[in-house]
Amino acid sequence: MRATENTLSRRLALLAASALLAASPRAWAQAPWKPTKPVDLVVHTGPGGGSDVLARSIAVMLEKEKLLTVRVQVINKTGGNSAVAAAYLSEKRGDTHTIGLFTSVWIATPLTSAEAKVAVRDLTPVARLMLEPAVFAVRADSPFKTMRDFIEAARANPGKLKQSGGSLTSRDSIMRQALQQHTATKWAYVSFQGGGERVAALLGGHVDMMVIEPQEAGEHIRAGKMRVLAQIAEKPLSGYPGVPTLKEAGYDVTVPPQMRGVLAPPATPREVLAFWEDLFAKLHATPSWQKYMLDNQLEEGFLTGPEFPKAIDKVENELRTQYQQAGVKTVR
Repeated sequence: MRATENTLSRRLALLAASALLAASPRAWAQAPWKPTKPVDLVVHTGPGGGSDVLARSIAVMLEKEKLLTVRVQVINKTGGNSAVAAAYLSEKRGDTHTIGLFTSVWIATPLTSAEAKVAVRDLTPVARLMLEPAVFAVRADSPFKTMRDFIEAARANPGKLKQSGGSLTSRDSIMRQALQQHTATKWAYVSFQGGGERVAALLGGHVDMMVIEPQEAGEHIRAGKMRVLAQIAEKPLSGYPGVPTLKEAGYDVTVPPQMRGVLAPPATPREVLAFWEDLFAKLHATPSWQKYMLDNQLEEGFLTGPEFPKAIDKVENELRTQYQQAGVKTVR
């Protein structure tokens, strides 16, 4: 009799456990992944560069909005027009506490440099954060009041005017090539490694014009040291009333948009990728983020999931076409 009672008790216990599991499957599921130590946020610029400024702002906003319980530390890996940073992130294969902040130069550099071994699609796309417009800027005391003034001066003095910018594969250079072809004009291009050097060259009177992001140019424009001739944007930016877009100024020239976004190392586990996608979606919805976008005249462009890699491929294909039209050799 006792053996029968014990058997019955065991069966009842098993039935009860099965019922509990069926009723509450989440109670038995593994808890969602989240960081347990400081997160490294890799950027390809030095302190004060556009990506560095954005990365440090993101760290502050994540803390302010209480979206992350661990600290974010910015890791500057400069060199090779983003190649060094991309290689560093690639070497962190499977690392769950390292992510990178990229711009379109991470897409452009592997197209034109055989030394750049890591392409964006070799990494793990997380989120496109924004699209970044730019402006054509001159010194406040420049004789050029409009984009047409500059173009006509370039036409009258072929090769005499100068533009400061980054590498020959940067948006600055490609914009120049496209605009020169469109207007049958020519001016010189002076390449500098850092954004600060480009600005200093303009303010010091060593060059006549530059293409610059509003985020970097803002303080100089507000201080009255720079004047904006035209906007490189799909829609007019609210911070520059009365300043036309390039198309409105009569120059229907387009270049692939400058995107900024987040990448993770190769072989990032699915649950870790899901965490980062969710985190940046939450950040995107905060008042802090919306204020940052408005203050820095950035364009909406948040994107995650399968559409994000497609957007990367589209920019890569457009850049390849632009380079080929400009006579720049591509290696991919």
